[in-house]
Amino acid sequence: MENRVNPSDPDNIPKFVDELEKPSVARPTCHRSYPKNSYYELELKQAMHRFHKDFPLTKIWGYDGLIPGPTIEARKDKSTYVKFINRLPSKHFLPVDRTLHTASDSPEVRTVTHLHGANVFWESDGHPESWYTRGFKYTGPKFRRKVHEYTNHQPAATLWYHDHAMALTRLNVYAGLAGYYLLRDHLEDRLNLPKGDYEIPMIIQDRSFNEDGSLFYPSGPQPPFPPVPVNPSITVGHLGNTITVNGKVWPYLNVEPRKYRFRMLNASNRRGYVLRLSNSQQLIQIGTDGGFLSNSNPIDSVELLPAERTDLIIDFTNLQGQTITLMNDDTEFPGEHTSVVMEFRVSLPLKGDDTSSIPEELAPLMDLHTHHAHIKRDLPLTTTNDQYGRLMLMLNDRMYHDPATEKPSLDSIEIWNFINTTPIPHPIHIHLIQGKIIGRRPFDVDKYLNEGVLEMGPLELPRDYETGWKDVFKADVGYVTSVIMHWKDFVGNYIWHCHFLEHEDHDMMRPITVIKDAHPVQVLHADEDDHHEEPPGTNNPPADTPPSEEGETHS
Repeated sequence: MENRVNPSDPDNIPKFVDELEKPSVARPTCHRSYPKNSYYELELKQAMHRFHKDFPLTKIWGYDGLIPGPTIEARKDKSTYVKFINRLPSKHFLPVDRTLHTASDSPEVRTVTHLHGANVFWESDGHPESWYTRGFKYTGPKFRRKVHEYTNHQPAATLWYHDHAMALTRLNVYAGLAGYYLLRDHLEDRLNLPKGDYEIPMIIQDRSFNEDGSLFYPSGPQPPFPPVPVNPSITVGHLGNTITVNGKVWPYLNVEPRKYRFRMLNASNRRGYVLRLSNSQQLIQIGTDGGFLSNSNPIDSVELLPAERTDLIIDFTNLQGQTITLMNDDTEFPGEHTSVVMEFRVSLPLKGDDTSSIPEELAPLMDLHTHHAHIKRDLPLTTTNDQYGRLMLMLNDRMYHDPATEKPSLDSIEIWNFINTTPIPHPIHIHLIQGKIIGRRPFDVDKYLNEGVLEMGPLELPRDYETGWKDVFKADVGYVTSVIMHWKDFVGNYIWHCHFLEHEDHDMMRPITVIKDAHPVQVLHADEDDHHEEPPGTNNPPADTPPSEEGETHS
């Protein structure tokens, strides 16, 4: 096919010429060791993908060679087993930085898949040190099993799976290793939401291309950041100059004049989005990262930082013949081309009566109460420089390899206060749990850094689009963001990290050890305010020695 445009120049790329494609659905494989229809095999392999009808084919890495990977459909409390088979080449086609953790003395291509948002035993969590190479020839220090077991013991939710290999996550996800995992339950069945052809998962990612259509990823820091004495080198964040949805650059979707359900995910490395409709119509939010809201929530726009999800209903009734653009109003990285995402064209005839509904009540309200919390942890987000003079962002003033300082006890409730002293916001992802944002308080950053005094202003409640259960929490600049969570069901080795993938790969990631036995805690008294009004301000509790992590089992 003749290349009719320059893929590296967004001024030259026609928009809204490729139709949005719904991701394929994974099919179970028969295996005598697992119950019928519960076992899946997905191959991680190199393939060629067409991002735009006027582009040449592009080399990608994908689950089953697809972008996005096949959607896994699962049911609550019915276990799913997945074997992610690494069939990738031994050499990466994107620039590998050998100075990062494990990269200098490990095979160049390593993979491990994390089911993001899952309540799961740590051996199946996709720990970054559980990596493995093709044929499991080499494995990381925390590798335990070839088949991941997902018990699905949690409410219906929009989960997703993606590569999580130590020091390679930014490259492997950018190359294409991401897909949806939709967990359903009986509550969802009863809600009468749009379904089938009218339920569409949307993975939004920014990407840049070279003139020949290949993926562009920088081999080092770009201006205004100074050059560094390492090549290739990690950057502080890569921003693509085009927007893709389900692997298509600026696509369109033909819709009927009826209600549709869209499960939207920001799977970009660094870019955030503020999504709204060009006709100023409200979006009806029904869910966040961890599942359904208690009530449907009309909103004008929704912000999604990397790894955040939102579950929306858009009603195209009475809009026959109209074209509506999904806009991106993000102000951190504004741009003429990246300000638009895709088009909805209300051009299809209605195939029958729209009998779906928008329930006012969705899920029972099951909040966590601050006076039940056992521990508050003050966790600063800070900046420093590594040995090569590169900017490095840190959690709790520690690097990844430092011993775990966050050791929650099984069945404990904790409040984590993210104290963001850096000049940018961070999407903080905590493995294993779903939590809720209590709120944010502005603080005097200079006074905190220079004197160690945390002087805060009044509490600001969560934004209207982030009131539900979440596993990614925006830590705003100059704010203390407080999150409450319940550690339950599993013990073992987990992690928390910034989900800007370049930050995660460059030490903005820390271990978590969930332990069985109770340890000294700060008990919050019942007479403290139960409406999220108490200020943060307790240091980390003493760290106990965890149980042996090598022999942990669960039933």
